[in-house]
Amino acid sequence: MTSAVPALSALVDALSVPTGFGDMSLVRSRPDSVRLLGGIPDPSVLPVEDLRRSLDQVWSAGGGAASLRYSATPGLDGLRQWIAEREGVPVSRVLITNGGMHGLSLAVQSVVERGAAVAVDDPVFPLLLRVLELSDARPVPVPVEADGLDVDLLAARLADGERIAAVYTVPDFHNPSQGTLSAAKRAALVALAEQHGFVVIADDPYRELRFAGTDQGRRSFHDSEQVIHVNTFTKTLGPGLRLGWLVLPTWAVDGVQRLRNRQDSHSSTLVQTLVEHLLTTDPGGFDRRLETARALYRHRAGTLVGLLRSRLGDQLELRDPEGGFFLWPRLRDDDLDPRDLHRRALAAGVEYQPGEFFAVPAGPGSRADDGAGTGGYPSTDAARRLRLAYGDRTDEELSTAVDRLAEALAGAERRAVVTR
Repeated sequence: MTSAVPALSALVDALSVPTGFGDMSLVRSRPDSVRLLGGIPDPSVLPVEDLRRSLDQVWSAGGGAASLRYSATPGLDGLRQWIAEREGVPVSRVLITNGGMHGLSLAVQSVVERGAAVAVDDPVFPLLLRVLELSDARPVPVPVEADGLDVDLLAARLADGERIAAVYTVPDFHNPSQGTLSAAKRAALVALAEQHGFVVIADDPYRELRFAGTDQGRRSFHDSEQVIHVNTFTKTLGPGLRLGWLVLPTWAVDGVQRLRNRQDSHSSTLVQTLVEHLLTTDPGGFDRRLETARALYRHRAGTLVGLLRSRLGDQLELRDPEGGFFLWPRLRDDDLDPRDLHRRALAAGVEYQPGEFFAVPAGPGSRADDGAGTGGYPSTDAARRLRLAYGDRTDEELSTAVDRLAEALAGAERRAVVTR
């Protein structure tokens, strides 16, 4: 007797197949390629030895057994208290997560009903679109300007009758477009949320990495009951820790904790214990490490910008970053074929994320990864952009990358690019 083959759930079956962003390892072209792909912190500024000492001290003090036990869903009290003081919020509003992506998933599943509309940055962090698939949510693109999300355009759409469950934005050192949401726009966005009853999901993993310009503040977000703030230690202490947090509105605390409790219950007690020890036994240590990291990233950003302007300034439009890990240059020649350029760059030995990966798909039913739709280019100028990441690359590697990009540009095909 032949039994029927079990089927995956409709939820799993509906998830898009990764084909672009986050999967560049599948198309790595050369062993000596210089990879300008991800927002990856440099290993030299991560607390490798400090975490080893924390482990030794926790074990020596007899805390090893406790760190291997279950812990409460919201997270360890000492770690939450440290975060709450840094954020300027009551500790009751802090929930520890397994990194930023986990925080985004919790936020979306908590406030977005199935099939609802969510306004998102355009260009957008592509993995957010995958998170929206969990709720079958419809992304509504809102352009991002040099000073962040176009709040005036969003207000106009809402006035015209658009209804959304949430707005997703990266307020500081936007991924990919570099910009930071201005203080005035933050206040205006919160006011819109309060007027129209939606939730702002503020994804802020790069906030601590400012090395130029002026901090635009966080009080307008933290003082509002319409904002879920998502953050992580990924960019400061290391992505392998998988440790982050949410700052929740008071009305959402109990519900989000119940949702979390029914998933994985809590984050690793061991990892929380080590990070709590690291942060609380040396009160100024985190900020000292940040200063070292900011100096390094300021240097790396300046090096890459200087090389690009020197070698390719007539071919790329550039803005100086004020923090974070990314440049978002635009090809000056609108007739140049960006996909051909990307293929040639891979062959030359430099890897970057093509801008089209960050365009929000148009139309109902679009797959989250398919920024190019059915083969045409995205509707924004993202197709003519390159996202270049510099955080974990040496000066020599950055110089080599620019040389190879110049080689690719010299041979790239030119044609009329069709936009919708």
